[in-house]
Amino acid sequence: MVATLRRSERGVAILAVMLGIALMTLIVVDFAMTSGLGFVSAANQANELRAGYLARSGINIGLGLLAADARSDAQAQTPTDTLNDVWAVPFPPMPLEGGNVSLSIVDETRKLPINSMVKNGAPNVLAIAKVQRLFTILDVNTDLIQGIIDWITPTGANASGGGGDFYMRLIPPYQPRFGPMPTIGDLQMVKGFNEPIFNRVSRFLTVMPEPAVNANTASPQVIASLEPELMEDQKIVQAIVEARIIRPFTQPTDIMNLPDVGPVGQRLSQDVVMRSQFFTINGTGTYAGARKIITATFHRETNGIGTLAAWHED
Repeated sequence: MVATLRRSERGVAILAVMLGIALMTLIVVDFAMTSGLGFVSAANQANELRAGYLARSGINIGLGLLAADARSDAQAQTPTDTLNDVWAVPFPPMPLEGGNVSLSIVDETRKLPINSMVKNGAPNVLAIAKVQRLFTILDVNTDLIQGIIDWITPTGANASGGGGDFYMRLIPPYQPRFGPMPTIGDLQMVKGFNEPIFNRVSRFLTVMPEPAVNANTASPQVIASLEPELMEDQKIVQAIVEARIIRPFTQPTDIMNLPDVGPVGQRLSQDVVMRSQFFTINGTGTYAGARKIITATFHRETNGIGTLAAWHED
């Protein structure tokens, strides 16, 4: 009987030891996995930080290019901004500190100013007509424009079909801006705008306070939207685009004097400028699989210094 009890106690002891070893193994494995994941997480964060600094380097390079262009313009008799300028030339990816930097620069003056559709709290008929023509050219429903007007009008809560009630019924609910859009991303929250429509129209619109469109850099779609005759007769738009390739416009009268433009040239000369004020720099940094994208818009002063107007990081 005593022998049987002793064998039973030894069995229990062996089982306890085995359970203890199993528990210790689990603790060690868990500690190793936690430590490994912590190391990977720390490494990823470090790589993302390096990618962010590389993206910032791209922004600084862009500012340098804009400043160099401003110095060149200062020596010109009739300064202009064109698609042949140093800032507009594609900048190839550049290896730097174990990663890569790439950038692109777009002048906002080549786009239609969306906030100009409301002026002094009231609809700006001329600006609205231009956006309507642009939407027609892009095959986008022009009824969506009323939603934008309601969104940026200070009294938008009383506007038809786009007041705060519609947005407060959404999940999650939110209030319209009831003022100028600070970024073009606002457009994604306006009634009726989905991702495909936003992607189609956003590259032709700007929230920057541009007084007119740069005839040397504007896309054919934007040029065609400036006057009704241009939308109806694409030959005039083509003549303008071809003429600026041969010789950039230095003043609005250059467009008026083109043989194919005709009477619309007089009104068109009021819609365009030859220099750009606002520029958006897209800087991308990559490092060990991590990527950071920074989009920054600057107002370029006459001395070449850029004043930050908007900053976004992805």
